[in-house]
Amino acid sequence: MEFNAADFERLLMFEHARKACEAQHLKDPLDSENLLQWGGALLELAQFQSVPDAKLMLDDAVSKLEEVLTLNPGKHQALWCIGNAYTAYAFLTPDTAEAKVHFDKAAEYFQKAENEDPGNEIYLKSLEVTARAPELHMNIHENGMMTQQSLGGGGGGGGGGPSASSNAGGGKKKNNDFTYDVCGWIILACGIVAWVGMAKSLGPPPPPAR
Repeated sequence: MEFNAADFERLLMFEHARKACEAQHLKDPLDSENLLQWGGALLELAQFQSVPDAKLMLDDAVSKLEEVLTLNPGKHQALWCIGNAYTAYAFLTPDTAEAKVHFDKAAEYFQKAENEDPGNEIYLKSLEVTARAPELHMNIHENGMMTQQSLGGGGGGGGGGPSASSNAGGGKKKNNDFTYDVCGWIILACGIVAWVGMAKSLGPPPPPAR
C-alpha cells in the first residue's frame, strides 16, 4: 500500500499513541481512559495493514475496549468504537453471511452507545449507515472491488484511492460510488477516533528516523 504524506503523518501519530498507551498501561492497568485511547489508536492503525494483519489488530482493539467496559460498563465511547471495529471487520470479510454477523454486532453496539448517550448524532449516523452496510458490502465484493486500499485509501482525501479507481474501471460511476461509500464509512468507523484531546495530550509524533 502506498501512503501519501498525510497518511504517513497519521500513521506516525497513532503509532506514537499506541506506544504511549502501552507504556501507561504498565503503570496503571485499570486506567479505562488509557485503554479507550489504546483501542482507538489500534482502530486507526488497522487501516494501514494488510487484510490479515488488520483483522488481528481489530481483534486486539476489541479486546482493549472490552476491558474498558469491564471497568466502566456505561462507557458509550467504548461501545461505539467496538461497533466500528465490527463494521471494519465485516467489510474485510468476503463471505456475505459471515459479514452480516459482524454488521449485526456493530448495530447492537451502536444502539447500546446511543442508549447510553441519547441523541448523539454520531451514534445515530452510525446506526443509519450500518443499516445499509450489508448492501454496500455485497456490491463491493461482487464487483471484486474490495482491496487492501479500500481499508486505508480514504484517509488521503482521494476517495477510493488509486487501487479502487483502477479496479472500478473507466466510466463505471456506480462502482466508484460504492467504493467511495464504503471508504467513507470506514473513515467514519475509524477516523473519528482521532480525538483532539488524545492528540494534544500525547504531543507531536517523533520525527521519522533518518
